[in-house]
Amino acid sequence: MADRASDRLLRMLGMIAYLDRHEGVPVGAIAEHFGVSAAQVMQDVELLWVTGTPGYLPYDLIDFDASAYDQGVVRLTEGRGMTRPLRLGAREAVSLVAALRALDGALGPALDAERAAVLRSALAKLTAATGDAATAVDVALAASGTPGVTSAIATALRERRRLHIRYVNASDVATERDVDPIRLVTDDERSYLLGWCRAVDGERLFRVDRVLDAVVLDEAAEQHDVAPGADTFAPSASADLVTLHLASRARWVAEVTPVEAVRNREDGSFEVDVRVVNRDWLQHLLLQVADSVVSISPPSVGADAAAAARSALDAYERLALR
Repeated sequence: MADRASDRLLRMLGMIAYLDRHEGVPVGAIAEHFGVSAAQVMQDVELLWVTGTPGYLPYDLIDFDASAYDQGVVRLTEGRGMTRPLRLGAREAVSLVAALRALDGALGPALDAERAAVLRSALAKLTAATGDAATAVDVALAASGTPGVTSAIATALRERRRLHIRYVNASDVATERDVDPIRLVTDDERSYLLGWCRAVDGERLFRVDRVLDAVVLDEAAEQHDVAPGADTFAPSASADLVTLHLASRARWVAEVTPVEAVRNREDGSFEVDVRVVNRDWLQHLLLQVADSVVSISPPSVGADAAAAARSALDAYERLALR
């Protein structure tokens, strides 16, 4: 699956810190440590090599041992201050305190004891270091689900009990199922419950805002081993592969959508390969970026989206004539 820009940035910053602590690391070992391919590591290093501090002259850039790199070993020779300990200003510290308080208030009850302890320890230490300024602001995160649902999920996670949920999927089909909750995960926009669905006997991610109702059952939740990366949505490899050729202004699609590959064109446009489990979801995406679509493969996908758009316009026209 292709990287989001934010994920790649975090990995590259981590790579600098990792290389600063190790004197020359084979490309394969770096790839294993960060969970990416050797080719991706080499692409990251080549990008870091032309990255640095403002000025961007040769002596401003991050540097590596070229002879070691030719032999498949990465040795950092100049990190340009990227590994210096972080020092927060008053405004930055207050912002971080507010964020941690909001996180504790919204997700704290659903965290296991170990994670909750880490969160509250970090919050206490940062609050003490910030002083009186830490009392000047407070923030509450808006829950992505209804209060009753989020409360039931938090209770089930905390007490390790099974949940009965009524859930509506992207096709607007509602089902009921029993779930052994494992953990709550979040991304930039939404919260998800990672759970073991008893109906399919497998792990599933449930968007919290799509849980219509949740009831904590008397049965204890069973322990389940889940695959690495289970808390990140990834379409099945057996799902249909669709290629979208989009104008540059729709670049956000590659950032927020789980895509398998991104290919940049010389004119600034780009292509993305997407595994599609639900055609309704794809139609919704295409309607959002309709004025940026250059081509779609297979063409039938574009024809279906165009038909949906015409149907919507006809419906609006009928309403206007009333």
